[in-house]
Amino acid sequence: MKKILLLLLTLSTLMFAETSVKVVYDLTTKNIKAFEMKILKAIVANKAYYESKLKELDVTVVIHGGSYRYFTVDPTKTEYKTDKELLADYTNLKKRVKTMHDTYDVEFLMCGAGMPKHGLQAKDIVPYVKIIPNSTIGLIDRQNEGYAYIPVN
Repeated sequence: MKKILLLLLTLSTLMFAETSVKVVYDLTTKNIKAFEMKILKAIVANKAYYESKLKELDVTVVIHGGSYRYFTVDPTKTEYKTDKELLADYTNLKKRVKTMHDTYDVEFLMCGAGMPKHGLQAKDIVPYVKIIPNSTIGLIDRQNEGYAYIPVN
């Protein structure tokens, strides 16, 4: 009887240990269509897939390169003020990005080292984005925590 209880306890522990999947997106693209398809749409679809398998998808997005533009408070007050494609639908885009954080629990980490190159300060960035020393640190940390790596460039 004790062996059966021990076996059941071991099996239930293994079942619960496999309920989480982790991914880190290395976001560098300035292409809005790629950003929408590979981040905004893909994360929602992937979250739904894993939920249907009774698993949680833990998502972190590391922001650097050309992708700073999607996370500014007001792009008209930044170097992106002449990006007509970005400005045309930025209000909607900004809401969708915030929904990723608020509804889907996506963590956004921004490379602080590259911000000055783009004339950005912390006050220029939406509040739900955490600024880290550099993108490499964020990627190393998440990969060492077992996150799968997906580049979006």
